[in-house]
Amino acid sequence: MEVFLLHTLGERIRSLRKQRKMTLETLAGDQLTKGMLSLIENNKANPSMESLSYIAERLGVEVSELLEEVSTQELREVLEKTEKLYNTEFDKLTDEYQQIIALIDPYADSLTQGYEAARLLEIYSRSLHVEKKEGWQEYSDKAAQIYDQLNIIPRRSAIGIFRSLVKFTEHNYESALATLLKERSDIEARNVFIDPMTRLDFDYMEAALHYAVGDAKEAIRVMNNGIEFSKEKQVFYRIDHLYRLAVFHAMMTGDEEAMKYYVRKIELYGEFADDEEAVYFPTYVRTHYLTSYKKSYEEALDLINSFTNENELANYQTPYFYMEKGKVLYGLEKYEEAIECFQSVTIADYVHHPFDLSIFYEKDAYTALCHLALGEEDKAVEAIDKAVENITPMPRTPYKDFIMDTYELIQNS
Repeated sequence: MEVFLLHTLGERIRSLRKQRKMTLETLAGDQLTKGMLSLIENNKANPSMESLSYIAERLGVEVSELLEEVSTQELREVLEKTEKLYNTEFDKLTDEYQQIIALIDPYADSLTQGYEAARLLEIYSRSLHVEKKEGWQEYSDKAAQIYDQLNIIPRRSAIGIFRSLVKFTEHNYESALATLLKERSDIEARNVFIDPMTRLDFDYMEAALHYAVGDAKEAIRVMNNGIEFSKEKQVFYRIDHLYRLAVFHAMMTGDEEAMKYYVRKIELYGEFADDEEAVYFPTYVRTHYLTSYKKSYEEALDLINSFTNENELANYQTPYFYMEKGKVLYGLEKYEEAIECFQSVTIADYVHHPFDLSIFYEKDAYTALCHLALGEEDKAVEAIDKAVENITPMPRTPYKDFIMDTYELIQNS
């Protein structure tokens, strides 16, 4: 171990000296000779603690940083590169997670203390999970332990939420909710003060998961608490996400006035925050309400054409609009065009909430109705069977009711 530290120490001193554009003579000053410093940098001499303290002072670092297996400065540089890769826009992702793993892997087992180490471990564990590699849990636990030691509550909470999301993406909704509630309880028990943004992260995730397991009453309670807390603290982080939950709850319960109220809130937020997503969502909601609840297909088609003529759809938005257009075409009795439109609807790998999945699973029920109208009964049965198979594990919603009613209709036709 002493040889290893001697080797890394010399390299670290030389690296820091060059970063600071110092010559050997400048760093040596009046307490070391240029020759002795050269021997230290080339790992041919071991400095005394007195000399090491002198060198550290001249370099502007702590002695402990020189003796660390990996210097804080080096970790900061790695973290800067990692964050840049990790924050790549979703639609532009290629092999960034693989690059992150390759970048952090040489350091992973040496990361034991400090914010930089914890953040690298956190991102490393997430990247391993995305790439379906073993061992991500171990590194997640290490990151959580360091955050606990440093009392960095927001990042520690983010790990707890991620652990819940892992279960969520496996569609194990009960386990996801139980994990989140335990993580939240543990963190709140250890910390008197939870910052508002972390509190709102927990509120949004908890409300969404209560809906996922079919507990609308508890979801509404948590959602409303989050909205009121956001207003009280004048912290509007997550407010648009909470409003979206409120919109869908109002829509599914037939409360049109509440739906319009929350849609308008999202629009105001979008104007305030210049948020493109908050511009898209209200149009989608109005279109969805017209096709699924009001059956006003001509009006829905006008909305779709107006929006798509003025805006370029992002990749994640396209399947939702294909879905709505397919429903419009079905309602206008353009069955073959509707079937073609539904065939273009793909459910992305990142879609996991039962509300979203149930909306998409309707495509097979509508396809079945189109085939039935065209006299293609065998194809209708095949399509509705697929819809029923997909929707069965989901909690009850108007979308599930529609699929099951369609199943009964086709079975009795």
